[in-house]
Amino acid sequence: MALTKSELIDRIATRQSQLSPKDVELAVKTLIEQMADSLANGGRIEIRGFGSFSLHFRAPRVGRNPKTGASVELHGKHVPHFKPGKELRERVNEALYEGEGDADNKDTRVEAG
Repeated sequence: MALTKSELIDRIATRQSQLSPKDVELAVKTLIEQMADSLANGGRIEIRGFGSFSLHFRAPRVGRNPKTGASVELHGKHVPHFKPGKELRERVNEALYEGEGDADNKDTRVEAG
């Protein structure tokens, strides 16, 4: 089960009743925008206890067009990378060990949208 941005906003608004859903939506969108801007400018983001976001360089390489099989020159590029912090890794592993039978069904990605 994926956690979408709108579901995240709803969860936060429900738990923080003093905040309106519009305020929560603005905060979440602003947070995502600021993080994206920082990465787009070559920055690194560190959220203690959660993890860090940085850019990794993917070297140029030769790929293949899956339809034709022809070789295609792929340029080098920077891609966002997330490294979970120790506390997040421990929390995830604890949760997965408690419900080991459900481990395959615990997909909680936050999707932009």
